[in-house]
Amino acid sequence: MLIKELSKSDRKWVSDRTELLFGGDFVVSRETVHNPATLPGFVVSEGPDRIGISTYNIVEDSCELVTIDSLCQWQGVGSALLEAVEAAAKEAGCKTIWSITSNDNLDALRFLQRRGFHIKEVRVGIAAQIRMMKPEMQEIGHYSIPVRDEIELSKSL
Repeated sequence: MLIKELSKSDRKWVSDRTELLFGGDFVVSRETVHNPATLPGFVVSEGPDRIGISTYNIVEDSCELVTIDSLCQWQGVGSALLEAVEAAAKEAGCKTIWSITSNDNLDALRFLQRRGFHIKEVRVGIAAQIRMMKPEMQEIGHYSIPVRDEIELSKSL
């Protein structure tokens, strides 16, 4: 398993994964639009295959983990990606790292909390506003749970 910073040659793949996972080429958090294909990040590969990706955005002393995607669960790919983002954030002088997920994404909630993140805020009903910006956003998400709320998790670095 090899982890490296995203390169120009990875950007099309980032865009394709964003489209597949989020139903468009952008994601929304705290009502801010992010294009992951233009953000800094990391890619994990095994041989010639890309098996994971993370993107992040640093503003002042805070780092947002914008996306994290592992194509191989339970093999340490997500953990390696998160560790790489945390190291980049620390190097940039960040004091916190935070991420947003929807109420249906129980796997992300589990993953982040097991790695020291705490629920900081729940924005109840915000999905309706996000759908105005991104109509293709799913109504029903993981485990057949209606997508309604945005959950922000954070961790001190």
